[in-house]
Amino acid sequence: MTTPSAGGAEAAVDSPTVHEQTPDPTMILGDSVTTNHRIDTVGGELSYTATAGRMTIGAEVFDDGKFKGNQARARVFVASYVLDAPDDERAKRPVTFIFNGGPGSPTVWLQFGLFGPHLVSTGDVDSRVAPPYALTENAHTLLIDSDLVFIDPMTTGFSRATADSDPSQYHGYIGDRDLIADAIRLWSTVNQRWVSPKFLAGESYGTTRAAALVGYLLRRHGMAFNGVILISSVLDFHTIDDADEGNDDPFVFYLPTFAGAAHYHGKHGDRDLRDLLDEVQAFAETDYRLALARGSRLPAAERREIGAKVAGYLGVSTEFVLRANLRVQHGHFVTELRRDDELTVGRLDTRFTQSPGRNNQAAMEVDPSLDFILQPYAFAANHYFRSVLGYETELTYELMYGRVFPWSYREFENRSVSSADDLAAAMRSNPDLKVYLASGFYDAATPYAAAEHVFAHLRIPAGAYDGIVSYYYEGGHMMYVNGAIRVAQSDHIREFVRWASGNAEKPIVAGEYRFHDIRTGLG
Repeated sequence: MTTPSAGGAEAAVDSPTVHEQTPDPTMILGDSVTTNHRIDTVGGELSYTATAGRMTIGAEVFDDGKFKGNQARARVFVASYVLDAPDDERAKRPVTFIFNGGPGSPTVWLQFGLFGPHLVSTGDVDSRVAPPYALTENAHTLLIDSDLVFIDPMTTGFSRATADSDPSQYHGYIGDRDLIADAIRLWSTVNQRWVSPKFLAGESYGTTRAAALVGYLLRRHGMAFNGVILISSVLDFHTIDDADEGNDDPFVFYLPTFAGAAHYHGKHGDRDLRDLLDEVQAFAETDYRLALARGSRLPAAERREIGAKVAGYLGVSTEFVLRANLRVQHGHFVTELRRDDELTVGRLDTRFTQSPGRNNQAAMEVDPSLDFILQPYAFAANHYFRSVLGYETELTYELMYGRVFPWSYREFENRSVSSADDLAAAMRSNPDLKVYLASGFYDAATPYAAAEHVFAHLRIPAGAYDGIVSYYYEGGHMMYVNGAIRVAQSDHIREFVRWASGNAEKPIVAGEYRFHDIRTGLG
């Protein structure tokens, strides 16, 4: 195969003095290493080539109209897995570009938790795995149906700015988008994959990035995609920002998720989860929304009645809800739900609990679900890239978010951060674009009702909704932590890729993992 090459990128913000350079395959390929592997999967034995290393992203720089040469700006760590096949067959295979979120997270969670050829053993909420951890083959890897390209954004993983470049230019919505776009464009060009069916896959802030990219790459470079895979979607921050004074929408959208968490922790007896969530969502979008909208005009008796109903759904006291003025923030809820048991509930996954250390704290200080997954994934990244793929570096694999802050949203001054319009524009311009949307019932970071709201308000033709499939899982933000869900979700995504590539009929969801009609809210 052809490995990634050094190449060019435009600056973090649109500028008349910086232009893309044509990638030169003869340029030094950074520090990439290539290895060959075999794996047994549900699709049979696969032989594939793995390439790990840092692509050099550069730019042609002009000063007062005078060309100053090609200058390297960033070195982006990319791990790609390409099925061994003749060139003509490889060109027909889909390729999926994958990234996690944060912002400030490397693409380690999706690589070793869901998509990649190897998985890290984590166990689940009731079956934790003690260190040291282990890697296993992923028999359901997306590699069966698509080549895979995992990209680490700036200052995450092993990605770094060059010596004379300021990394903060990539620590923001536009700079990050443009850097990842150039990595995708260059990889596709050097590896001669413009003719392949192409997909973007993101999780959490990675869904914000994916929606921005699918619109930007089409608009800027004419690069059209077959599908976008959105896991734990947040395309409009207005829908989840419960700290934004006067914004009542997040409280409406969080309510069903809170009720699901209360159900998991035994607050609703043996009641059917789906029936409960449907009831709570109907209440949230009608009586509850109206009560919030009335503010101080809401009579005291009605206020207590609404508060008592919310408290019953959430498994907390009425007084707690009333003190919150009917608006329970997610950080307070996960701290309150199991307070009597001296436990804090997870935010990313409300199934998890942990002793808070101080049981009188108002809001969580640590997330039990993040603590659970962080250690095995740190092992996976540091062991796999060096010991399995042979990538040697003295750099720290940056697993957490701190070094990318402050993150810039300057393009959204006085308005909410949103990439929904980019996705809608791409769907209007490319009617063949398909979308897979996955939500976890126990995800208190990106609540599923907020994603439903955003998708129900996309500015797309009615017929375009036929290109969206939406799945709900009884898991959290990283729902694939649960082994049974991971297998089912892997199958769903491979079905989606085959459908969006024109190689299969539209997937039909049956049984526990249902299809949900975004337009009507009916399962």
